[in-house]
Amino acid sequence: MTLLSRELPAAQAFYGDVLGWTYRPAGLGDDFCVALSDGMPVAGIGALAASLQVAVSWTPYFAVADVDKAAARIRERGATVAVGPLAFHSGRAALATDPDGAAFGIWEGAVRSDWTVGRGSAPAWLELRTRDTDDAARFYSQVLGWAPETEGGFTLVREHDHAVLRQDEHVVAKIRGGGVQATSDPRIRPRWHVYFRVPEVSGSVAAALNGGGALLSPPDASPAPVEATLRDPDGALFTVTSR
Repeated sequence: MTLLSRELPAAQAFYGDVLGWTYRPAGLGDDFCVALSDGMPVAGIGALAASLQVAVSWTPYFAVADVDKAAARIRERGATVAVGPLAFHSGRAALATDPDGAAFGIWEGAVRSDWTVGRGSAPAWLELRTRDTDDAARFYSQVLGWAPETEGGFTLVREHDHAVLRQDEHVVAKIRGGGVQATSDPRIRPRWHVYFRVPEVSGSVAAALNGGGALLSPPDASPAPVEATLRDPDGALFTVTSR
């Protein structure tokens, strides 16, 4: 996961308070860093939104063998490659939007196993809210090579009213229909959404509000709520969960 923020120090301070993160340089210049949880990498944060003229958001990056071929497949299927492919010191990347407008990235290069969603300190899981589950599952399967049965790779299987992406039995992402492109509610528009694990949801909510963020989906009224959806001061949405 990567956050395209407007100002790196402000984003570092906010997520440090809300999620307990510390940071280290990423080797990509002064405007990009790696967020750490208990010393382990969680995500990348860069002050790139203004220069790339994109909205501030948490964006998933999916590994591909050839970023040029993947970008071509994206365009062939009616989607958009908005930025790139661009070369970095350890690989090449591009930023795209799927046919319904949900932003995602593709990455060709070195991939660390401890950055995999659903494992260790990495985000708990991702969720794609989209217009039609089957159409979205077909698009990402064709572009990224997800298949119903893959030996040692990613599997995408329809379960009830949604699709579930797994890697070696770990849940990586869920795809749900019902997204509405014209709505003013950012939670309903087609988009990728990230869930971060925290030890205490109520503490993270309080820190977010104190740091200028907003609470979109309040936690339940139980003494130990399990999740809440927040918006950071720049507008990026994310959910904290203790599950």
